[in-house]
Amino acid sequence: MTDALRLPDASRDALTATGITHRYPPRRDPAARRIARTARASGAPGPAPALDDVTFRVAPGETVGIVGRSGSGKSTLLRVLLALEAPTAGTVALGDRAVSPGRASALRWYRRRVQAVPQDPGASLEPRMTVRQLIREPLRRLDVPGDHAAIVARALDDVGLAASLADRRPRELSGGQAQRVALARAIATSPGILLADEPVSGVDLPLRDRIIELLGGLVRERGLGLVLVSHDLDAVARLCGRSVVLAGGRIVEEEPTARLLADPVHRATRELADAVPRLPGALTA
Repeated sequence: MTDALRLPDASRDALTATGITHRYPPRRDPAARRIARTARASGAPGPAPALDDVTFRVAPGETVGIVGRSGSGKSTLLRVLLALEAPTAGTVALGDRAVSPGRASALRWYRRRVQAVPQDPGASLEPRMTVRQLIREPLRRLDVPGDHAAIVARALDDVGLAASLADRRPRELSGGQAQRVALARAIATSPGILLADEPVSGVDLPLRDRIIELLGGLVRERGLGLVLVSHDLDAVARLCGRSVVLAGGRIVEEEPTARLLADPVHRATRELADAVPRLPGALTA
């Protein structure tokens, strides 16, 4: 095994969410607080939680789609999985080690092994840094051992970017190149799990297909676990073996993706499935 690539271990790097419930406090204005107090005093139920008893697991080599319409709880779940927010109840663990928000230094081990692919790579890339610096920065910040120059070179190669792009800045990149740089940053630490947030949202069809193919190739070649958060069931069908459907903060359906699309049971799943373009090969498992 080289410094440039640590293959993930399925037992050590399995990411598990158990009984995740999350409620946001009432808005910080007097009227909202009065309404909340009145509801509590009358015994009426409070506002619905953003997440309600969500449990699922993904290990390296597994691909899981988290799908649902806007407001279903996808973004909140992603923030909890990234240890950016602490759930009201429930636990997140990587292997046998619990995870919760805390000091950056206390979470280095977790950030090395669980990485995020942002929805808008252009906004996530520091404009003053070169591509080389952008990929090297998490290696330095997270104390990743090894030859950082070799790791950067491998990451660029794995996402199909020429070494000559390493000295460019984000403004000199196309949209597709910026997305590949974001992916290179995410895989540089040799994580076991990738959390991808709507990676094909708002891009044209040719770029969308290239991103899907690239993600699929990285998952296969590096043995990564992938959690794909999306409302796009076509992308999920092409990348994920299993899918979890969120509606109202709850898991309403969980099945192999091909079965979920072929025979959706819950109304929320049927609505998402009806929106999938019926393209040749779109629903192959």
